[in-house]
Amino acid sequence: MPRLPAKATPISEGLEAAIAARTRDALASGALEPIETDETALDDGDVRFVVRSVSGLARKRAAGALPKDAARPNPFSPPDSELVVGEVTPTHVGVLNKYPVVPRHLLIVTREFVDQETLLDAADFSALAACLREVDGLGFYNGGREAGASQPHRHLQLVPLPLASGAWGVPMEAVFDQWSSGGGTTRLLRLPFRTAFAVLDRALFEAPDAGERLLEQYALMIAACGLREDAANDGGRAANEPERQRGPYNLLVTRRWMLLVPRLREHFGVVSVNALGFAGSLFVRDQAEMAMLRAAGPMKALQAVAVPV
Repeated sequence: MPRLPAKATPISEGLEAAIAARTRDALASGALEPIETDETALDDGDVRFVVRSVSGLARKRAAGALPKDAARPNPFSPPDSELVVGEVTPTHVGVLNKYPVVPRHLLIVTREFVDQETLLDAADFSALAACLREVDGLGFYNGGREAGASQPHRHLQLVPLPLASGAWGVPMEAVFDQWSSGGGTTRLLRLPFRTAFAVLDRALFEAPDAGERLLEQYALMIAACGLREDAANDGGRAANEPERQRGPYNLLVTRRWMLLVPRLREHFGVVSVNALGFAGSLFVRDQAEMAMLRAAGPMKALQAVAVPV
C-alpha cells in the first residue's frame, strides 16, 4: 500500500515557523513553484469575490493531463522531501503545495493511502484541529473529483487568513445569516444552493478532544446532506473498511465555523471549482475564462456546480 516515508520529523518549532522555513528553503532550491496571479474583485450576491487569473496553471494541468481512466502517479508516495514541512500528527504529514496560488498553502496528507472519496475520520479532524490551533487559517477538503480533488490520496488543505483585503477574512462570510452559537446544523438561507453550516466555539481548538468534536459536527452535516449510505445499502462493507460517501462535496473549516456544500460537478463551463470557490475565491486560466465568469456572475457559477436547494 502506498505510504509516506516511515519517518517524518515532528514539527517542534511551531507550525507557522516550520511552514515559513520550509517555504524559504524550497523557493531557494526551486522545489516550490508559486504561480503568479492577477487579482480581480467581482461583486455578486453581496459577496466581493476574489478572482485570480492564473495563466501559469496551464503548466500544472499539462503536467497532470492524463485520460480520466489512466493510472495517475501519486505525488504523496512519497512526497518531495524538499516540500515536507514535518509530522502534524502520527497519521498525517504537512506538505507544501508545489504550485501554490495562495502563499503558505499546506497539504495535510495521510501517511498511509486513504481514498479521497471515503468519509473523513477522527484522525483527519485531529490533524486539521492541530493545524488550526496554531494557524488562523481556512481548512478545506475536496471530497471527490467532482468536488475539485486532483489526487485520490487523502489530503486536507490549509491556507492562512485573510483570503483577501476587506471586512471579512473569508469573502463568503458576508452572506452568512447564521452566527448564533446554538449548536447543531443549519442551512445558510442567502446562498442559492444546498449547504450545511455550524458556528464553532473558538475554544474548541484548545481542547484535547477537538478532533472528535469536529468529527461529530461533520457527521451531522454529512447526514443532513444525505451523503452517508443508509444501513440497508451498507451491509457489504467490512468492519475495518472506510465508509464511502454517497456523493461529492466540499468542506470548509475555520476557527469560527464549518460549512459543507454537496456538489453536482467540478466545472462551470471550463472553470474548475473547488472548495475555495465557496469561500469566495475563484481561479481562471486566462481572460476568456474571466470574461465568462464575469458575464455569468460568480454566485451563478457556484449555483451551477452545487446541489440545488
